[in-house]
Amino acid sequence: MKNIIRVFSAIALVACPAVSAQTPAPKAGDWIVLFDGKNLDGWTNRDGGPTKWEAADGAMSGKQGSGDVWTKARYGDFILELEFKTTGNSGVFFRTDNPKDPVQTGIEIQVDNPRDPDRHSVGAIYDLVAPSKNAAKANEWNRLEIAVKGPKIAVKLNGEKIAEMDLDKWTEAGKNPDGSPNKFKRALKDWKREGHIGFQDHGSNVSYRKVRIKPL
Repeated sequence: MKNIIRVFSAIALVACPAVSAQTPAPKAGDWIVLFDGKNLDGWTNRDGGPTKWEAADGAMSGKQGSGDVWTKARYGDFILELEFKTTGNSGVFFRTDNPKDPVQTGIEIQVDNPRDPDRHSVGAIYDLVAPSKNAAKANEWNRLEIAVKGPKIAVKLNGEKIAEMDLDKWTEAGKNPDGSPNKFKRALKDWKREGHIGFQDHGSNVSYRKVRIKPL
């Protein structure tokens, strides 16, 4: 009887390999391609449905009316790398808890044409920290890197570190540590430290490519 049970168990394992064969989850330190240049399978609109962004020529592109586009997955600590080219205003959101309310539940790195640095210029941690310099190139592909670990955020643009912040220093709603105002209704030290990554439709033509993330 025991031999019969062993035989039937072996047959079941062979017939149903999916039961025992599982795809390993990505490990911390592994790079994950978020956009492969061909399709937008890992992305949604703010409601979780199909996005109006398009994939062509190795890039994902949006225009006025496309709406924001969001990763289906959520991420906490990571290094995000990508390239962007834009005709005007867009942005990269991260750790966004609610894509229907990205401004008050996520942090944005400004994407725009080059100009004098301020808290709303390209490379800024939007409304929070101005870039130290204008490192962007007009009408060209720009390389953006966002590193996030706990409360620390660092931004590189075209290989130059241009902005950083410590969320734990943002202890008051509507106010930056230097006393200047911001638009956030809760102190940033209390925000969730994981969420969706998104690209903003702000009415300009914008494209992103070579999008990948390394969980930390």
